[in-house]
Amino acid sequence: MPRSSSSPSEFPAAATTGAGQEALPGDAGARTSEAWRSAELRAENAYVGALYDRLEDQRALAAARLRETHLQDQGGTYQARMERDTLELHHTRRLSELHAAEYGLCFGRIENADGERRYIGRIALADEEHEPLLTDWRAPAAEPFYRATPAAPGAVAARRHLRSKGRTVVDFDDDAFGVSAPQGRAGAGLSGEGALLASLTAARTGRMGDIVATIQAEQDRVIRSELGGVLVVQGGPGTGKTVVALHRAAYLLYTHRDRLAKRGVLVIGPNTTFLRYIDQVLPALGESEVVLSSIGVLHPGVTATGPDTPGAAAVKGDARMVGVLAAALAGLRQLPEESWTITVGRRSSRQEELQVGRALCERAHAAAHRSGEPHNLARPELVERLTSELALRIARERGGELDLDAVADLADALVDEPDVQALADRLWPLLTPEQLLTALYGSAELLAAAMPDFTGAERAALLRERPAPEQAAPDRTAQSRTTRSRTAPEQAAGPWTVADVPLLDEAAELLGPLPGGAGADRAAAVAEARELEFAKLVLEDFGEGLVEIDAEMLARQYRGEQSLRPLAERAAEDRTWAYGHVIVDEAQELSPMDWRMLTRRCPGRSMTIVGDLAQTGAPAGLSSWGEALDEYTAGRWRTVELSVNYRTPAEIMRVTEGVLRTLDPELGAPVAVRGGGIPPWSLRIPEGDRGPALRSAVEKEIAALDGGRTAVIHAPTWPAGLVEELAGLDGVAVFDDPSALDSPVVLLTAGQSKGLEFDTVLVVEPAEILAAHNRGANDLYVALTRATKSLGVIHSGDLPELLAGLEPR
Repeated sequence: MPRSSSSPSEFPAAATTGAGQEALPGDAGARTSEAWRSAELRAENAYVGALYDRLEDQRALAAARLRETHLQDQGGTYQARMERDTLELHHTRRLSELHAAEYGLCFGRIENADGERRYIGRIALADEEHEPLLTDWRAPAAEPFYRATPAAPGAVAARRHLRSKGRTVVDFDDDAFGVSAPQGRAGAGLSGEGALLASLTAARTGRMGDIVATIQAEQDRVIRSELGGVLVVQGGPGTGKTVVALHRAAYLLYTHRDRLAKRGVLVIGPNTTFLRYIDQVLPALGESEVVLSSIGVLHPGVTATGPDTPGAAAVKGDARMVGVLAAALAGLRQLPEESWTITVGRRSSRQEELQVGRALCERAHAAAHRSGEPHNLARPELVERLTSELALRIARERGGELDLDAVADLADALVDEPDVQALADRLWPLLTPEQLLTALYGSAELLAAAMPDFTGAERAALLRERPAPEQAAPDRTAQSRTTRSRTAPEQAAGPWTVADVPLLDEAAELLGPLPGGAGADRAAAVAEARELEFAKLVLEDFGEGLVEIDAEMLARQYRGEQSLRPLAERAAEDRTWAYGHVIVDEAQELSPMDWRMLTRRCPGRSMTIVGDLAQTGAPAGLSSWGEALDEYTAGRWRTVELSVNYRTPAEIMRVTEGVLRTLDPELGAPVAVRGGGIPPWSLRIPEGDRGPALRSAVEKEIAALDGGRTAVIHAPTWPAGLVEELAGLDGVAVFDDPSALDSPVVLLTAGQSKGLEFDTVLVVEPAEILAAHNRGANDLYVALTRATKSLGVIHSGDLPELLAGLEPR
């Protein structure tokens, strides 16, 4: 193991102190004296202070180099501008990594039996001789810091967790290896127990923080799991699934940057509020090649804001909707009963009427199908078949000798005829995904034809009235009015819902893009080839370590086609972007159609799936992981389980046992590592005139709170008036409010609370949560396990029997 410093004069206190080496782990008396702790704190502060000095030197150097490249002549030569921008990107990324260290530069050290030490932190730092002063937490050399246990310490003789406030070390905890750990205690076997429990009991801030300083051994094994295949992380409430998944993203980008940085990592969360909740974790770990998204915003250009009934969401998530969309598209391709009449040559002296029979239309359809292209891209084949046959007929009717060149010219002229375009629109309309779904949802006849295997109630769940023109959403497509299909529906059928998004994505696959312009000419192609070769040379000379860009990307920037914007921006705007790795949180909520959309984003099937089947609340959610994964990754997915509950006190977890048995008698709750000291309670209010009584009860509970953040969790079936009654209380925000995460109290449903945590939780009317839909017990389990300190249940009717463990007030 490398020494902690090769320059004792630079780090005198840390390098020369012998306290840690003289008082070996078994010497309990020496390690508990006040004088010893004071001396150790001074030594650690001296070392960490010197690390910050080194950090400032490197940050100043990176900033100076960034300014130097930025201030270069903005005109310059083509070569100079390309070199400047490449260097600027490199220094910007390095500066971002150094800034991330401010979240807590150094948080621990390990020591072997010979007294050699290694300090662990957010980034790596070295001295002038390139000897390590600080080891990045993701490096293999840091693994023993997280994995060592009293039963299996490996080469680690001592481990220290440092607790800092700003740049000052204020306390530390030493793990005693070689000494028997206390038995029968909840926290036995925890790494850095003091630091961990301090973070667990701290007041919630409305934003998730990283756990880089307190990662536990079972979490570390998940974070450092191999990249290939699909890793399913099953874990109950409070086991740290989300934060482990985010640290895994940072670890994979560090360990496999050459494979992942160009394509990035996609992290899927349950909703946009959750994404705001976690958005500080990865920047604090120095990573930017990560796209945070939810299903509702994953299809570019569409943001899901509309509500869905449970029945409609279940139908939209059904895998059979793939066939429904194909059938709906086929239903929009018309054929004449016998024939249609068109007129050509209206703008010339040779106006002619033509009969277009069904047989010709069927041959045109067949030509489009034979192309094998998506719908929109196949239309030129249909048009070519139509115009070539019509041109040949016209030539024959005009008499004279057939001139094949003249027939070809006539066919080309027919393409621009208005009636021919209108005919093509009826036979094979150009469509956007929004137009296809709007046509399906707006027609009972089309729904019936496309969904023969669904019940009448299921079809009715999708039927929407088309909005009036003045209420319609603006057209999102780029094509002009003159090239858009004249027969395609123009109006969107109301605001899109989350369950619509994978259907829009599926429709985009089925339709393909709208036809574009011609490609570049030969001269332009030659110029592009030269630019590409030059870009390769620039990256060889100036782009060391910039694996997130390639020569083609650099060349496209200077053609004005693409800028060197952050990967997250470029990927989020590109529906066809293929990510290097995908992480899915609350994965049990995703429908089969959601999974189809996600697997398209990850053709390499390198994924981390995080969830808890006991918390499935979505109507089309999972009952087993095989439902989602066997179709796409059969034989390539593996499961690990997180078994320790760090968030929820033991008193609260005991209350959930009845709910868990209702879900599955074989299920076991994760083991809570701590008690909260506050027994969960229930409060019954009068059933009559429930609104004011409920408001008064919640208001009193909120007034009695001692800081922190509180959630009031209710059933999704609550009437709007009752929600408004509680939302009118001082300091209460509704879930959809942008300030929800920053408010002291937030009003939300169990489904909306997934992935979040609060100091105090008030569950209102649990019987209504149970009765809301067929997975109400799952929702109640989620609601009861969001608290880090205290839980209260307020009810007007009888308390459900499965909550018998609550203490009445």
